[in-house]
Amino acid sequence: MATTSLWHIKGQLCDLIDYVENPEKTKLNNGLKDFINVFSYDTNPGKTNNKQFVTAINCKKEIALEQMILTKKQFNKEDKYIAWHGYQSFKPDEVTPELCHEIGIKLAKQMWGDRFQVIISTHLDKDHLHNHFCFNSVSFLDGKKYNYSKSEIQRLRNLSDELCKEYGLSVVKNDSQTKSPSRTLYLAEKNNEPTKYNLMRTAIDEAIKISPAPKEFVRIMRKKGYIVNVNPKRKYATIRSVNDSRNTRLKTLGEKYDWSNIVEQINTQDGFELFPAYQEFNGNSKTKYVKPQKYVFKGSFATVKKVTGLKALYLYYCYRLGYLPKKNQHKPLSFEMKQAWRKIDKLSQQVRLISKYNLDDTDKVRQFISNNKEQIVLITNKRNQIYNKLRRCKDTDKISSLKYERNICTKQLTKLRKEIKTADVILNDIEKIKMNIKAEMNIQHQRFAVSRTKSQRRDMQWGR
Repeated sequence: MATTSLWHIKGQLCDLIDYVENPEKTKLNNGLKDFINVFSYDTNPGKTNNKQFVTAINCKKEIALEQMILTKKQFNKEDKYIAWHGYQSFKPDEVTPELCHEIGIKLAKQMWGDRFQVIISTHLDKDHLHNHFCFNSVSFLDGKKYNYSKSEIQRLRNLSDELCKEYGLSVVKNDSQTKSPSRTLYLAEKNNEPTKYNLMRTAIDEAIKISPAPKEFVRIMRKKGYIVNVNPKRKYATIRSVNDSRNTRLKTLGEKYDWSNIVEQINTQDGFELFPAYQEFNGNSKTKYVKPQKYVFKGSFATVKKVTGLKALYLYYCYRLGYLPKKNQHKPLSFEMKQAWRKIDKLSQQVRLISKYNLDDTDKVRQFISNNKEQIVLITNKRNQIYNKLRRCKDTDKISSLKYERNICTKQLTKLRKEIKTADVILNDIEKIKMNIKAEMNIQHQRFAVSRTKSQRRDMQWGR
Protein backbone atom coordinates (compact mmCIF):
# COMPACT_ATOMS: atom_id res chain seq x y z
CA MET A 1 0.00 0.00 0.00
CA ALA A 2 1.40 3.41 -0.99
CA THR A 3 0.02 6.92 -0.49
CA THR A 4 1.06 9.86 -2.66
CA SER A 5 0.92 13.66 -2.61
CA LEU A 6 2.27 16.66 -4.56
CA TRP A 7 2.66 20.39 -3.84
CA HIS A 8 4.52 23.46 -5.19
CA ILE A 9 7.42 25.57 -3.84
CA LYS A 10 7.47 29.36 -4.38
CA GLY A 11 10.44 31.73 -4.58
CA GLN A 12 12.58 33.99 -6.82
CA LEU A 13 15.37 32.61 -8.98
CA CYS A 14 17.76 35.52 -8.27
CA ASP A 15 17.68 34.69 -4.55
CA LEU A 16 18.30 31.03 -5.34
CA ILE A 17 21.34 31.93 -7.47
CA ASP A 18 22.73 34.13 -4.68
CA TYR A 19 22.29 31.26 -2.25
CA VAL A 20 24.13 28.79 -4.48
CA GLU A 21 27.04 31.23 -5.01
CA ASN A 22 27.33 32.29 -1.35
CA PRO A 23 24.97 30.47 1.06
CA GLU A 24 26.46 32.02 4.20
CA LYS A 25 25.64 35.63 3.22
CA THR A 26 22.28 35.08 1.56
CA LYS A 27 19.06 35.78 3.43
CA LEU A 28 16.17 33.75 2.05
CA ASN A 29 12.46 34.50 2.22
CA ASN A 30 10.09 31.90 3.62
CA GLY A 31 9.10 30.54 0.21
CA LEU A 32 12.67 29.90 -0.90
CA LYS A 33 13.60 28.44 2.48
CA ASP A 34 11.02 25.73 1.77
CA PHE A 35 12.80 24.81 -1.43
CA ILE A 36 16.27 24.73 0.13
CA ASN A 37 14.95 22.76 3.10
CA VAL A 38 13.22 20.29 0.81
CA PHE A 39 16.28 19.89 -1.38
CA SER A 40 18.66 19.41 1.54
CA TYR A 41 16.10 17.19 3.30
CA ASP A 42 15.70 14.96 0.25
CA THR A 43 19.44 14.37 0.01
CA ASN A 44 20.10 14.17 3.76
CA PRO A 45 22.83 11.53 4.27
CA GLY A 46 21.41 10.55 7.66
CA LYS A 47 18.04 9.70 6.15
CA THR A 48 19.24 8.11 2.90
CA ASN A 49 21.97 5.77 4.21
CA ASN A 50 24.80 8.17 3.26
CA LYS A 51 23.07 9.08 -0.05
CA GLN A 52 23.03 5.44 -1.16
CA PHE A 53 19.34 5.75 -2.05
CA VAL A 54 19.50 9.02 -4.01
CA THR A 55 18.99 8.97 -7.79
CA ALA A 56 18.87 11.77 -10.37
CA ILE A 57 16.96 11.74 -13.66
CA ASN A 58 18.03 14.08 -16.51
CA CYS A 59 20.68 15.67 -14.27
CA LYS A 60 23.65 14.81 -12.03
CA LYS A 61 22.74 14.54 -8.35
CA GLU A 62 25.95 16.32 -7.24
CA ILE A 63 25.10 19.49 -9.22
CA ALA A 64 21.34 19.03 -9.68
CA LEU A 65 20.47 22.41 -8.15
CA GLU A 66 22.84 24.29 -10.45
CA GLN A 67 21.50 22.44 -13.51
CA MET A 68 17.92 23.32 -12.60
CA ILE A 69 18.94 27.00 -12.34
CA LEU A 70 20.57 26.87 -15.79
CA THR A 71 17.41 25.40 -17.29
CA LYS A 72 15.32 28.23 -15.84
CA LYS A 73 17.75 30.91 -17.10
CA GLN A 74 17.93 29.30 -20.54
CA PHE A 75 14.18 29.62 -21.08
CA ASN A 76 13.77 32.85 -19.03
CA LYS A 77 11.28 31.23 -16.65
CA GLU A 78 12.31 32.78 -13.33
CA ASP A 79 9.01 33.65 -11.66
CA LYS A 80 6.24 31.96 -9.63
CA TYR A 81 6.88 28.30 -8.75
CA ILE A 82 10.54 27.24 -8.53
CA ALA A 83 10.01 23.49 -8.12
CA TRP A 84 7.56 20.76 -7.16
CA HIS A 85 7.83 18.38 -4.25
CA GLY A 86 6.04 15.04 -3.87
CA TYR A 87 6.25 11.86 -1.87
CA GLN A 88 5.29 8.18 -2.00
CA SER A 89 4.87 6.48 1.36
CA PHE A 90 4.57 2.71 1.94
CA LYS A 91 2.96 0.62 4.66
CA PRO A 92 5.38 -0.32 7.50
CA ASP A 93 7.34 -3.55 6.93
CA GLU A 94 5.87 -4.00 3.43
CA VAL A 95 8.95 -3.10 1.33
CA THR A 96 12.72 -3.22 1.65
CA PRO A 97 14.80 -0.04 1.10
CA GLU A 98 16.01 -1.36 -2.26
CA LEU A 99 12.48 -2.18 -3.47
CA CYS A 100 11.13 1.15 -2.19
CA HIS A 101 13.79 3.08 -4.12
CA GLU A 102 13.30 0.97 -7.26
CA ILE A 103 9.54 1.66 -7.30
CA GLY A 104 10.19 5.36 -6.67
CA ILE A 105 12.54 5.60 -9.67
CA LYS A 106 10.01 3.88 -11.95
CA LEU A 107 7.23 6.14 -10.75
CA ALA A 108 9.33 9.31 -11.31
CA LYS A 109 10.33 8.19 -14.81
CA GLN A 110 6.72 7.49 -15.80
CA MET A 111 5.44 10.77 -14.32
CA TRP A 112 8.15 13.34 -15.17
CA GLY A 113 11.15 11.53 -16.68
CA ASP A 114 10.47 12.53 -20.29
CA ARG A 115 10.55 16.33 -19.69
CA PHE A 116 11.82 17.32 -16.23
CA GLN A 117 14.93 17.10 -14.04
CA VAL A 118 14.10 14.97 -11.00
CA ILE A 119 15.80 13.96 -7.76
CA ILE A 120 14.50 10.79 -6.08
CA SER A 121 15.55 9.93 -2.52
CA THR A 122 14.39 7.10 -0.28
CA HIS A 123 14.24 7.90 3.45
CA LEU A 124 14.81 5.19 6.03
CA ASP A 125 14.39 7.21 9.24
CA LYS A 126 10.71 6.30 9.78
CA ASP A 127 8.86 3.03 10.34
CA HIS A 128 7.22 3.56 6.96
CA LEU A 129 9.75 3.80 4.14
CA HIS A 130 8.99 6.64 1.74
CA ASN A 131 10.29 8.28 -1.42
CA HIS A 132 10.69 12.04 -1.97
CA PHE A 133 10.55 13.59 -5.44
CA CYS A 134 11.93 17.09 -6.10
CA PHE A 135 11.69 18.18 -9.75
CA ASN A 136 12.21 21.39 -11.69
CA SER A 137 9.09 23.39 -12.55
CA VAL A 138 10.53 24.15 -16.04
CA SER A 139 11.03 21.43 -18.65
CA PHE A 140 14.56 21.06 -20.04
CA LEU A 141 13.02 19.80 -23.29
CA ASP A 142 10.74 22.66 -24.38
CA GLY A 143 10.91 25.23 -21.55
CA LYS A 144 7.25 24.80 -20.66
CA LYS A 145 6.22 24.80 -17.01
CA TYR A 146 4.71 21.79 -15.29
CA ASN A 147 0.92 21.84 -15.64
CA TYR A 148 -0.44 20.88 -12.22
CA SER A 149 -4.06 19.70 -12.05
CA LYS A 150 -6.35 17.27 -10.25
CA SER A 151 -5.90 14.83 -13.11
CA GLU A 152 -2.12 14.87 -12.47
CA ILE A 153 -2.70 14.03 -8.80
CA GLN A 154 -4.96 11.16 -9.86
CA ARG A 155 -2.43 9.98 -12.45
CA LEU A 156 0.30 9.95 -9.78
CA ARG A 157 -1.85 7.78 -7.56
CA ASN A 158 -2.95 5.47 -10.39
CA LEU A 159 0.64 4.87 -11.55
CA SER A 160 1.70 4.22 -7.94
CA ASP A 161 -1.14 1.71 -7.51
CA GLU A 162 -0.21 -0.06 -10.76
CA LEU A 163 3.40 -0.40 -9.62
CA CYS A 164 2.25 -1.73 -6.24
CA LYS A 165 0.11 -4.37 -8.00
CA GLU A 166 3.02 -5.23 -10.28
CA TYR A 167 5.25 -5.93 -7.26
CA GLY A 168 2.50 -7.76 -5.33
CA LEU A 169 1.94 -5.00 -2.75
CA SER A 170 -1.37 -3.89 -1.24
CA VAL A 171 -3.32 -0.97 -2.72
CA VAL A 172 -5.26 1.74 -0.90
CA LYS A 173 -8.99 1.13 -1.31
CA ASN A 174 -11.17 4.16 -1.86
CA ASP A 175 -14.70 3.16 -2.79
CA SER A 176 -16.12 6.60 -2.01
CA GLN A 177 -15.99 9.07 -4.87
CA THR A 178 -17.16 11.99 -2.74
CA LYS A 179 -15.05 15.09 -2.23
CA SER A 180 -12.81 15.27 0.81
CA PRO A 181 -14.20 17.53 3.56
CA SER A 182 -12.81 20.96 4.24
CA ARG A 183 -10.33 21.37 7.10
CA THR A 184 -12.94 23.20 9.19
CA LEU A 185 -15.43 20.35 8.78
CA TYR A 186 -12.70 17.76 9.40
CA LEU A 187 -11.65 19.36 12.69
CA ALA A 188 -15.27 19.83 13.76
CA GLU A 189 -16.07 16.15 13.18
CA LYS A 190 -12.84 15.13 14.88
CA ASN A 191 -13.91 17.10 17.98
CA ASN A 192 -17.40 15.53 17.83
CA GLU A 193 -19.05 18.88 17.23
CA PRO A 194 -22.66 18.85 15.91
CA THR A 195 -21.92 18.89 12.18
CA LYS A 196 -24.43 17.70 9.58
CA TYR A 197 -22.86 14.23 9.31
CA ASN A 198 -22.23 13.79 13.04
CA LEU A 199 -25.89 14.57 13.78
CA MET A 200 -26.94 12.01 11.19
CA ARG A 201 -24.70 9.37 12.76
CA THR A 202 -26.04 10.12 16.26
CA ALA A 203 -29.65 9.88 15.06
CA ILE A 204 -28.96 6.57 13.30
CA ASP A 205 -27.23 5.08 16.37
CA GLU A 206 -30.17 6.06 18.59
CA ALA A 207 -32.73 4.74 16.11
CA ILE A 208 -30.99 1.37 15.76
CA LYS A 209 -31.24 0.76 19.54
CA ILE A 210 -35.02 1.23 19.58
CA SER A 211 -35.87 -0.40 16.23
CA PRO A 212 -37.33 -3.95 16.21
CA ALA A 213 -37.22 -4.07 12.38
CA PRO A 214 -35.76 -2.12 9.43
CA LYS A 215 -39.18 -0.66 8.54
CA GLU A 216 -39.54 0.63 12.10
CA PHE A 217 -36.05 2.16 11.80
CA VAL A 218 -37.19 4.23 8.79
CA ARG A 219 -40.29 5.39 10.71
CA ILE A 220 -38.27 6.39 13.79
CA MET A 221 -35.77 8.28 11.64
CA ARG A 222 -38.71 10.18 10.15
CA LYS A 223 -39.80 11.21 13.66
CA LYS A 224 -36.25 12.38 14.33
CA GLY A 225 -36.50 14.64 11.28
CA TYR A 226 -34.71 12.48 8.66
CA ILE A 227 -35.98 10.71 5.54
CA VAL A 228 -34.22 7.41 4.78
CA ASN A 229 -34.75 6.29 1.19
CA VAL A 230 -34.17 2.56 0.67
CA ASN A 231 -35.56 2.18 -2.84
CA PRO A 232 -34.50 -1.25 -4.25
CA LYS A 233 -34.33 0.29 -7.75
CA ARG A 234 -31.55 2.62 -6.57
CA LYS A 235 -27.98 1.44 -6.06
CA TYR A 236 -27.39 3.35 -2.81
CA ALA A 237 -29.59 4.06 0.21
CA THR A 238 -29.75 7.76 1.08
CA ILE A 239 -30.64 10.02 4.00
CA ARG A 240 -31.66 13.68 4.21
CA SER A 241 -33.29 16.10 6.61
CA VAL A 242 -37.00 16.74 6.07
CA ASN A 243 -36.07 20.39 5.49
CA ASP A 244 -33.30 19.61 3.02
CA SER A 245 -33.59 18.84 -0.69
CA ARG A 246 -30.18 17.20 -1.00
CA ASN A 247 -29.65 13.49 -0.29
CA THR A 248 -26.56 11.99 1.32
CA ARG A 249 -25.53 8.39 0.68
CA LEU A 250 -25.52 6.38 3.89
CA LYS A 251 -22.17 4.83 3.03
CA THR A 252 -20.68 8.36 3.03
CA LEU A 253 -21.15 8.43 6.82
CA GLY A 254 -18.93 5.36 7.17
CA GLU A 255 -18.97 1.64 6.56
CA LYS A 256 -20.92 1.09 9.80
CA TYR A 257 -23.80 3.22 8.45
CA ASP A 258 -24.24 1.47 5.10
CA TRP A 259 -27.82 0.15 4.79
CA SER A 260 -26.80 -3.54 4.77
CA ASN A 261 -24.81 -3.02 8.00
CA ILE A 262 -27.70 -1.11 9.62
CA VAL A 263 -30.08 -3.98 8.82
CA GLU A 264 -27.56 -6.47 10.22
CA GLN A 265 -27.23 -4.48 13.46
CA ILE A 266 -31.02 -4.35 13.89
CA ASN A 267 -31.50 -8.08 13.20
CA THR A 268 -28.60 -9.26 15.39
CA GLN A 269 -29.24 -7.15 18.51
CA ASP A 270 -30.67 -9.10 21.46
CA GLY A 271 -33.41 -6.58 22.17
CA PHE A 272 -34.30 -2.96 21.67
CA GLU A 273 -34.69 -0.21 24.23
CA LEU A 274 -38.24 1.10 24.32
CA PHE A 275 -38.07 3.77 27.02
CA PRO A 276 -35.43 6.03 25.35
CA ALA A 277 -37.88 6.49 22.46
CA TYR A 278 -40.21 8.43 24.72
CA GLN A 279 -37.27 10.40 26.08
CA GLU A 280 -36.29 11.53 22.59
CA PHE A 281 -39.81 12.17 21.35
CA ASN A 282 -40.67 14.25 24.42
CA GLY A 283 -37.55 16.34 23.86
CA ASN A 284 -36.31 15.76 27.45
CA SER A 285 -33.59 13.56 28.83
CA LYS A 286 -36.02 12.36 31.56
CA THR A 287 -39.75 12.49 32.06
CA LYS A 288 -40.17 14.84 35.02
CA TYR A 289 -43.33 16.19 36.68
CA VAL A 290 -42.90 19.42 38.59
CA LYS A 291 -45.55 20.96 40.84
CA PRO A 292 -46.38 24.47 39.53
CA GLN A 293 -45.28 27.38 41.68
CA LYS A 294 -47.13 30.65 42.29
CA TYR A 295 -45.47 33.98 41.57
CA VAL A 296 -46.79 37.44 42.41
CA PHE A 297 -46.32 40.00 39.64
CA LYS A 298 -45.91 43.55 40.91
CA GLY A 299 -46.86 46.13 38.31
CA SER A 300 -49.15 46.36 35.31
CA PHE A 301 -48.96 44.30 32.12
CA ALA A 302 -50.38 47.31 30.27
CA THR A 303 -47.17 49.28 30.89
CA VAL A 304 -44.83 46.46 29.83
CA LYS A 305 -43.32 47.11 26.42
CA LYS A 306 -43.49 44.28 23.94
CA VAL A 307 -40.13 43.18 22.51
CA THR A 308 -40.12 43.61 18.72
CA GLY A 309 -37.75 43.74 15.77
CA LEU A 310 -34.37 42.03 15.65
CA LYS A 311 -34.18 41.62 19.42
CA ALA A 312 -37.44 39.64 19.41
CA LEU A 313 -36.20 37.49 16.51
CA TYR A 314 -32.90 36.67 18.24
CA LEU A 315 -34.51 35.96 21.62
CA TYR A 316 -37.03 33.61 19.97
CA TYR A 317 -34.16 31.96 18.09
CA CYS A 318 -32.30 31.41 21.39
CA TYR A 319 -35.49 29.89 22.83
CA ARG A 320 -35.81 27.51 19.88
CA LEU A 321 -32.14 26.56 20.26
CA GLY A 322 -32.79 25.64 23.89
CA TYR A 323 -30.35 28.32 25.06
CA LEU A 324 -33.15 30.25 26.80
CA PRO A 325 -34.56 29.96 29.40
CA LYS A 326 -31.55 28.81 31.39
CA LYS A 327 -33.42 26.79 34.04
CA ASN A 328 -35.73 24.82 31.75
CA GLN A 329 -33.80 24.22 28.56
CA HIS A 330 -35.11 21.91 25.86
CA LYS A 331 -33.33 20.14 23.02
CA PRO A 332 -33.92 21.40 19.47
CA LEU A 333 -35.47 18.93 17.03
CA SER A 334 -34.03 19.78 13.60
CA PHE A 335 -30.39 19.23 12.68
CA GLU A 336 -30.27 22.84 11.40
CA MET A 337 -30.85 24.10 14.94
CA LYS A 338 -28.48 21.53 16.43
CA GLN A 339 -25.75 22.73 14.07
CA ALA A 340 -26.41 26.31 15.16
CA TRP A 341 -25.19 25.34 18.66
CA ARG A 342 -21.64 25.42 17.27
CA LYS A 343 -22.01 29.22 16.91
CA ILE A 344 -23.84 29.90 20.18
CA ASP A 345 -21.05 32.18 21.46
CA LYS A 346 -21.25 34.38 18.36
CA LEU A 347 -25.04 34.40 18.69
CA SER A 348 -24.72 35.66 22.26
CA GLN A 349 -22.47 38.50 21.04
CA GLN A 350 -25.08 39.47 18.46
CA VAL A 351 -27.90 39.53 21.04
CA ARG A 352 -25.83 41.69 23.41
CA LEU A 353 -24.98 44.12 20.60
CA ILE A 354 -28.65 44.42 19.56
CA SER A 355 -29.73 45.05 23.16
CA LYS A 356 -26.92 47.48 23.96
CA TYR A 357 -27.53 49.80 20.99
CA ASN A 358 -31.27 49.12 20.45
CA LEU A 359 -30.80 47.83 16.90
CA ASP A 360 -34.46 47.09 16.16
CA ASP A 361 -34.19 46.63 12.39
CA THR A 362 -31.67 46.23 9.57
CA ASP A 363 -31.66 49.95 8.77
CA LYS A 364 -30.42 50.74 12.27
CA VAL A 365 -27.77 48.04 11.95
CA ARG A 366 -26.48 49.55 8.69
CA GLN A 367 -26.49 53.02 10.24
CA PHE A 368 -24.58 51.64 13.24
CA ILE A 369 -21.92 50.18 10.90
CA SER A 370 -21.63 53.47 9.03
CA ASN A 371 -21.20 55.46 12.28
CA ASN A 372 -18.55 53.07 13.55
CA LYS A 373 -16.58 53.36 10.30
CA GLU A 374 -16.60 57.15 10.62
CA GLN A 375 -15.35 56.81 14.20
CA ILE A 376 -12.59 54.49 13.02
CA VAL A 377 -11.38 57.08 10.51
CA LEU A 378 -11.30 59.82 13.17
CA ILE A 379 -9.52 57.68 15.78
CA THR A 380 -7.04 56.38 13.19
CA ASN A 381 -6.11 59.95 12.23
CA LYS A 382 -5.72 60.83 15.91
CA ARG A 383 -3.46 57.82 16.48
CA ASN A 384 -1.34 58.71 13.44
CA GLN A 385 -0.82 62.19 14.89
CA ILE A 386 0.30 60.61 18.17
CA TYR A 387 2.77 58.42 16.25
CA ASN A 388 4.20 61.51 14.55
CA LYS A 389 4.64 63.23 17.92
CA LEU A 390 6.35 60.14 19.33
CA ARG A 391 8.93 60.19 16.53
CA ARG A 392 9.94 63.77 17.33
CA CYS A 393 9.51 63.75 21.12
CA LYS A 394 12.55 63.32 23.40
CA ASP A 395 10.95 64.00 26.78
CA THR A 396 10.49 60.66 28.59
CA ASP A 397 7.46 61.81 30.61
CA LYS A 398 5.70 63.10 27.53
CA ILE A 399 6.56 59.92 25.64
CA SER A 400 4.84 57.79 28.32
CA SER A 401 1.70 59.96 28.19
CA LEU A 402 1.63 59.79 24.38
CA LYS A 403 1.97 56.00 24.50
CA TYR A 404 -0.93 55.85 26.97
CA GLU A 405 -3.10 57.89 24.55
CA ARG A 406 -2.00 55.66 21.69
CA ASN A 407 -3.00 52.50 23.59
CA ILE A 408 -6.43 54.00 24.35
CA CYS A 409 -6.94 54.69 20.64
CA THR A 410 -5.88 51.15 19.78
CA LYS A 411 -8.39 49.67 22.26
CA GLN A 412 -11.15 51.86 20.85
CA LEU A 413 -10.34 50.77 17.30
CA THR A 414 -10.32 47.11 18.33
CA LYS A 415 -13.73 47.48 19.97
CA LEU A 416 -15.24 49.32 16.98
CA ARG A 417 -13.90 46.78 14.50
CA LYS A 418 -15.28 43.87 16.52
CA GLU A 419 -18.68 45.55 16.71
CA ILE A 420 -18.68 46.15 12.94
CA LYS A 421 -17.80 42.51 12.37
CA THR A 422 -20.64 41.34 14.65
CA ALA A 423 -23.09 43.75 12.97
CA ASP A 424 -22.11 42.43 9.52
CA VAL A 425 -22.82 38.88 10.72
CA ILE A 426 -26.26 40.01 11.96
CA LEU A 427 -27.15 41.31 8.48
CA ASN A 428 -25.90 38.12 6.83
CA ASP A 429 -27.55 35.68 9.27
CA ILE A 430 -31.08 37.08 9.50
CA GLU A 431 -32.47 35.01 6.61
CA LYS A 432 -30.66 31.88 7.81
CA ILE A 433 -32.11 32.32 11.30
CA LYS A 434 -35.61 32.61 9.86
CA MET A 435 -35.06 29.45 7.76
CA ASN A 436 -33.79 27.52 10.81
CA ILE A 437 -36.82 28.56 12.87
CA LYS A 438 -39.09 27.49 10.01
CA ALA A 439 -37.33 24.12 9.80
CA GLU A 440 -37.77 23.62 13.55
CA MET A 441 -41.47 24.48 13.32
CA ASN A 442 -41.97 22.06 10.42
CA ILE A 443 -40.65 19.12 12.43
CA GLN A 444 -42.71 20.16 15.46
CA HIS A 445 -45.87 20.32 13.33
CA GLN A 446 -45.13 16.89 11.84
CA ARG A 447 -44.77 15.36 15.31
CA PHE A 448 -47.96 17.04 16.43
CA ALA A 449 -49.79 15.66 13.37
CA VAL A 450 -48.50 12.12 14.08
CA SER A 451 -49.55 12.26 17.76
CA ARG A 452 -52.97 13.70 16.83
CA THR A 453 -53.54 10.87 14.32
CA LYS A 454 -52.72 8.28 16.99
CA SER A 455 -55.11 9.89 19.49
CA GLN A 456 -57.87 9.93 16.86
CA ARG A 457 -57.32 6.22 16.21
CA ARG A 458 -57.57 5.46 19.93
CA ASP A 459 -60.81 7.49 20.14
CA MET A 460 -62.26 5.53 17.23
CA GLN A 461 -61.35 2.22 18.92
CA TRP A 462 -62.99 3.32 22.17
CA GLY A 463 -66.06 4.43 20.20
CA ARG A 464 -66.45 0.93 18.82
